[in-house]
Amino acid sequence: MEGATRRRRSTVVRAAVTVLAAALLATGCDDGGGASDAGPTAARPKPSPRPAWNPRPASIASLGDSITRGFDACSLLSDCPEASWATGTEVDSLARRLLAQPADNSWNYARTGARMAELPGQMRSAIAHKPQLVTVLLGANDACRPSVADMTPVDIFRKDFESSIADLRRSLPTSQVYVAGVPDLKRLWSEGRKNALGKQVWKLAAICPSMLGDADAQDPEAVERRAQVDKRVGEYNAALKDVCARDALCRYDGAVHGYGFTGQELSQWDWFHPSKQGQGELAEMAYRTITAREPAA
Repeated sequence: MEGATRRRRSTVVRAAVTVLAAALLATGCDDGGGASDAGPTAARPKPSPRPAWNPRPASIASLGDSITRGFDACSLLSDCPEASWATGTEVDSLARRLLAQPADNSWNYARTGARMAELPGQMRSAIAHKPQLVTVLLGANDACRPSVADMTPVDIFRKDFESSIADLRRSLPTSQVYVAGVPDLKRLWSEGRKNALGKQVWKLAAICPSMLGDADAQDPEAVERRAQVDKRVGEYNAALKDVCARDALCRYDGAVHGYGFTGQELSQWDWFHPSKQGQGELAEMAYRTITAREPAA
């Protein structure tokens, strides 16, 4: 009887040991947290190395809207690409800072009035030149509409931006992208409304009516309208930042939205677009971001 009991206990112990060993082998666990004594575990694939960022690209294609065209930087209601922060020759532009021969190795495909829906077409034009760096500053006109109801929906804005980056990657997998945040339109309203002439230009030229319309109005409807435009700009910037973060060779610059433009940095013609001095500040922000060893957090 006692011998039978011992045999049953022995059988139970051996069964338990077998089950435990099988479990350890299945999970690959051992007392050191690594491979078990039964043999090495399968080699895990190493993550692909992050592509190296080149702080000194040899060519630039710039895409965007009136800001990149230097609108109202030189004369009333006129483009002045010579004053563009990206490719201008009359300011210390990004192209002049980075390129040995900026006139031969930079292209400006921005268009005054452009919205994000135009970026895919501008990107295709840029791809033809095989630029090492593409700059994008777009989104203000998506918020600057006749009314808040006309503003570009965020999902459509994001889709056009995503498709443009995807087109670039298919054609030029090693080209880099600098994406500037959409400027703070509410701050531009707050600063520009101090100038009576600027407000007249806003009205006559219908510049950004969703934000600048009835510039001195402080009734609840006007306050709410500006708040909705401000909120939409924040959503656009969040979309730009998120899409850019998914691309190893894309850097988003939120400093452009956060920059506090003053009267000296705004156009003397409309007190909304950057002056030559303001264009220089945009170039400086872009230069810092592009030449930094690591992207901003």
